[in-house]
Amino acid sequence: MEKTMSDLASKQCVPCRGGVPPLAGDELVTYQQQLGGGWQVVDEHHLEREYRFADFRQALDFTLRVGEMAEEQDHHPDIFLTWGLVKVTIWTHKIDGLTESDFVFAAKAGQLVSA
Repeated sequence: MEKTMSDLASKQCVPCRGGVPPLAGDELVTYQQQLGGGWQVVDEHHLEREYRFADFRQALDFTLRVGEMAEEQDHHPDIFLTWGLVKVTIWTHKIDGLTESDFVFAAKAGQLVSA
């Protein structure tokens, strides 16, 4: 059975304690295919996606929803906010690369667009 973004979004982010290798190669491809939704894996290091909105208020509201989720999940992305645009960048700082939790967070963020 093929996993999807909703499967990822149903999981919880798990804090990384270090000592594990970051995801690479085929593992990253598999997770990116599950994630879809405009997310890009950049240099096998981080995930990045831009969300476009009709105005600053909508972009700000989305940014706040992502920030609240980050606190709930204890997983904190870089967020860039400007008029009508929010760019979210995610990676696990402890290992300076990507883990499953980064993909889980990205899937959850995607669900916040229409919230």
